[in-house]
Amino acid sequence: MKFVIDDWYTAHRKGEVIMEYKGEFTPELITNLLDVSESRLDEVATPSKIRKKIYNSLVEGLQNLFHHSCKVDIDKQGAVFGAALLLKVGESFKLILGNYTQSDNERFLTDRIEQINSLSKDELKQLYKMILNNKEFSEKGGGGLGMIDIARKTGSKYEYNFYPIDEDYIFFELMININ
Repeated sequence: MKFVIDDWYTAHRKGEVIMEYKGEFTPELITNLLDVSESRLDEVATPSKIRKKIYNSLVEGLQNLFHHSCKVDIDKQGAVFGAALLLKVGESFKLILGNYTQSDNERFLTDRIEQINSLSKDELKQLYKMILNNKEFSEKGGGGLGMIDIARKTGSKYEYNFYPIDEDYIFFELMININ
């Protein structure tokens, strides 16, 4: 079955939509999405402790979409294309992020997420400090600090999936529960 971003997007819109976007990511767009999310969180009377976790996760997650998405010819424009949904489901929130990436990134992403999911809060803190102190940064500037920071601050384990696009590309989905 062929992956269709609109179908993926529709399937994930379960709950009260706080923020949603699919398309090209730019630094200006990220600022706008953060502003919209902050306003909507005020409207749904989100406690400040939860709001802080959500905002931190949004900042890190949206920056990851901008920095780590592949330019793909989805719309014949070669745009950095991704999708972001922030939903309120009952008393919890769910942040769902998705982007196109090269197929050969699947093993690295799986290993990194499984490593993060396997660590305790203290172990995550130690890993975060180790990466900072050793300056283990990728060519795109990060060392996975954003993903580690989200896990530290939310206390949640990541859920994730990969959807094949063709032999070169996959669509990567990351879900974060925020309680």
